[in-house]
Amino acid sequence: MRTWLNDFHLAHPIVIAGPCSAETEEQVLKIAQELKDSKVSIFRAGIWKPRTRPGGFEGVGEIGLKWLQKAKAETGLLMAVEVANAAHVKLAIEHDIDVLWIGARTTVNPFAVQEIADALKNTDKIVLVKNPVNPDLALWIGGVERLYNAGIKKLGIIHRGFSTYEKTKYRNNPEWQIAIDFKHKFPDLPLIIDPSHITGNRDMIFQVAQEALDLNYDGLIIETHIDPDNAWSDAQQQVTPNQLKKIISELTIRNETDDADDYQQQLNKLRGKIDEFDTKLLDVIGKRMKVAASIGALKKEKNVAVLQNKRWNEVLDKMIADGSQKGLSEEFIVQFFKAIHQESISHQEKIFNS
Repeated sequence: MRTWLNDFHLAHPIVIAGPCSAETEEQVLKIAQELKDSKVSIFRAGIWKPRTRPGGFEGVGEIGLKWLQKAKAETGLLMAVEVANAAHVKLAIEHDIDVLWIGARTTVNPFAVQEIADALKNTDKIVLVKNPVNPDLALWIGGVERLYNAGIKKLGIIHRGFSTYEKTKYRNNPEWQIAIDFKHKFPDLPLIIDPSHITGNRDMIFQVAQEALDLNYDGLIIETHIDPDNAWSDAQQQVTPNQLKKIISELTIRNETDDADDYQQQLNKLRGKIDEFDTKLLDVIGKRMKVAASIGALKKEKNVAVLQNKRWNEVLDKMIADGSQKGLSEEFIVQFFKAIHQESISHQEKIFNS
């Protein structure tokens, strides 16, 4: 599936850039011209914009495709748009759009993805699938599989982060492990980071883009506008073409590995230590769960509820404080101990139900 990168002679990392929304013909052409002689390979622009609530700007529609055709003729850049149904696919194909991406709100709906797959059946288009809004790996994989089963072979995935009810520094929480798990299952499928939607903040785009390249991602999709502050949608997360060029120039591209003997020897030694610590961690957690089970037996005997919110909040606050002393982020501590707490609750519920 990765062959389409070579077919189009796309450099590593692939860079996809352009405005969140196509607003006017002049805006589209000006941005495309600014990106023409950069490391951008694919120009993106939203033509149909799914809005969370009615009343917002929902895109210029079909007329925007004509602007993209003109931009392609003037710059030679490949053109990309988001599609959400079969009608969008039909119009995109008619206007010679090269790359179609399925947005997070659409990926979450298997009926919509299947409709798009059917409309694209046996075409030669590049199709990229964004992760669903909720952290559901199976749903993301299912979207790709529906397209592959329809004969679409030029596939890739876009990691744009996941919605969460918890307040974090991100617009959409990265949940890096989900994308890593996808890549593990499908190593030949190009994985592209969308730092614009993950951060929601142009000042954080470089940081997240570099994190992705450190994890061996294949490309970037970054929202780029000639006048970001006055953009008709997602103004705060868009960068100017010059800012984009600066971000790209400052990114460090990592080697996939190093074959030198000294590197391999040192790496194997350090990984051996990691393996030892992992074994000890499992041993300690296993012992902890036995204590949790004993607490569950005591609660059952005394008819006390399993969940004790006051105790849980005290434990979490203490672990966050202790973790910071050891150089561990609050985000990691919260996720780690939530997982342990949920497993403890499960052990206690088994006692209650036995």
